[in-house]
Amino acid sequence: MIRLSFILLSFCLSFAYGQQAIEERLETIESRLFDYRHSFDKLEKMIDDVLWYHRVGDVAIVDKVFIYGPPPANVKEPDAVGADNPVRFWTYVFIPKTIDVSKKYPLIVFPHGGVHSNFSTYYTHIIRELMAQEYIVVAPEYRGSTGYGKRFYELIDYGGREIGDTEASRAYMVANYPFVDRRRVGAFGWSHGGLIALMSLFEYPDKYQVGFAGVPVSDLVLRIGYRGQRYEDYFSADYHIGQTVLQNTKAYKKRSPTYNASRLQTPVLINTNTNDDDVFAIEVISLINALKAEGKKFEYDIYENLPGGHGFDRLDTKKAREIRFKTYKFMEQYLDPPVKFRRVQDLEKAAYPGLR
Repeated sequence: MIRLSFILLSFCLSFAYGQQAIEERLETIESRLFDYRHSFDKLEKMIDDVLWYHRVGDVAIVDKVFIYGPPPANVKEPDAVGADNPVRFWTYVFIPKTIDVSKKYPLIVFPHGGVHSNFSTYYTHIIRELMAQEYIVVAPEYRGSTGYGKRFYELIDYGGREIGDTEASRAYMVANYPFVDRRRVGAFGWSHGGLIALMSLFEYPDKYQVGFAGVPVSDLVLRIGYRGQRYEDYFSADYHIGQTVLQNTKAYKKRSPTYNASRLQTPVLINTNTNDDDVFAIEVISLINALKAEGKKFEYDIYENLPGGHGFDRLDTKKAREIRFKTYKFMEQYLDPPVKFRRVQDLEKAAYPGLR
C-alpha cells in the first residue's frame, strides 16, 4: 500500500513538475526517511537497554559506561578543532552477582556482529551462561554501531579502528575493576564480532589468552564477490573506505583475517556451518586453510547443514546448547573460570530458568 501510494504521488507530481525536479524531490524524501531511521534505532536501543536489566538483572550487575577509542579513521577536515579527538562510545559491562570482589576473575571481550548493528538482548541466554561461569563480560558498542545516531553510524571503520575500540574496552576493564584478571582474558564473538575477535588476537597477542570466532567474516574480497553491490556499498561509502574492492584491494585484505593469518599467536576455536547463507562456509574455510598454511595451531569445527544457518550455535535449541557447551569447555582450558559447566544441563539451568 505504501509503495503504491508512493508511485501515485510520483505520477501526480510529474504533472506539476519536470522529471528532473521530481527526481530531486524523491531523493530528498528518501534522504529524510533514512535519517528518521537513525531516530527509530535510538528508540529501539533505549527500549532494549531496559530489557537487559529485566532479562539478566537477577544474575548480573548490568552497567553501560561511556569511554573512548582511537580518533576517527576518515577525517574530512583534518585541521579543524577537535578533528583528532578520540571517538567516544558506550560499552556494556556485565558482572556476576555471585563474585567475591576480593578475588580475581576472567574477562570475556564480546564484540557484537553485523556491519551496522549493536549488542542487543538477542544475546540474553549467552550472557546468562557466561555469568553462571563467573566471567566478567565487556561488550563494546564500537564505532558504526546502530542506536547512537547518524554521525556515530558513519564513523564505521570495519576491521580497522573498531579493533581499537574493542581494545579500549578491554583496557578499561583491567584498569577500573580490581577483580578483573588481566592474565585471563578471552576474545569472543560471532560473524563480524568473530572478525573483531580474530583481529584483536592478531593485533594484541599479549593481551589475550584465548579466542573464539563463530562463523567469522574472514575474507572481504571473497565476501563482497558473493554478496554483491548492495553489500559493497557499505564499504565503498565516502564516509567509510571510499573505494571499491577493485579500486583498493589492499584496504580490504588488510581488514580480513585470512590475509593476516601469519599473525596468529593465541589459541583460538573457529566454527562454521555449511548451510550458512550469510558468511558462506567457503569464506571461513579459506581462513582455516590460510592458518594451516602458516603452520598455526588452532582448533576448528565445520558443521554440516545444521538448522539455523548463520545462527546455528546461537539458537535456543538442544543442538546449539551442546555446541556452546563445547565452546565453553575450550575457553575454560585457558581462562579457568571459577564455575565450570560439567554437563549441558548446567548450561541449560543457567540460561533457561524455565527448564529447571
